[in-house]
Amino acid sequence: MKLENGRPASCEGRLEKEIKVYDLLDSLGISYQRIDHEAAYTMEACEAIDRVLEATICKNLFLCNRQKTNYYLLMIPGDKVFKTKELSHQIGSARLSFGTPEAMEELLDVTPGSATIMGLMNDPDNKVQLLVDENVLKGEYLGCHPCVNTSSLRLKTADVFGPILAAMHHNMITVKLTGEA
Repeated sequence: MKLENGRPASCEGRLEKEIKVYDLLDSLGISYQRIDHEAAYTMEACEAIDRVLEATICKNLFLCNRQKTNYYLLMIPGDKVFKTKELSHQIGSARLSFGTPEAMEELLDVTPGSATIMGLMNDPDNKVQLLVDENVLKGEYLGCHPCVNTSSLRLKTADVFGPILAAMHHNMITVKLTGEA
């Protein structure tokens, strides 16, 4: 695995949704680094990638309320435990559960294992609310997928939660999760 600057030299064989991420970043003048790798479906698989990226790698959890009327993308540090009760209290939404793979694909154009903040670019109607654990904001760099789990990006945290999020017309709610019930 090797860290490369910017988009791949050739986009042949890459999905359109991945290329759209590079197009967005390039249009905003955001510098970024990229690493290509085998499909990463778990946090354990991301550990080797993390060592190369030297960035905060997050768990990105796609959640919904019981009625499936409110959807959330929660970003927490990879080593933090998630307790639904703790989050429910902070956002005023009881009975949170994981959203279905079909809803994730419909709303963010990503599949399980590739959930990412970059998927918000595919949610022009703002049906998904971004929730970010305060610890995610503390690192200088953030690692995320470009809507596929065979590549990872290294971006400045300030860019992600500044111009990138603004360009995707989303806002975020900062939450404080301790992993306790």
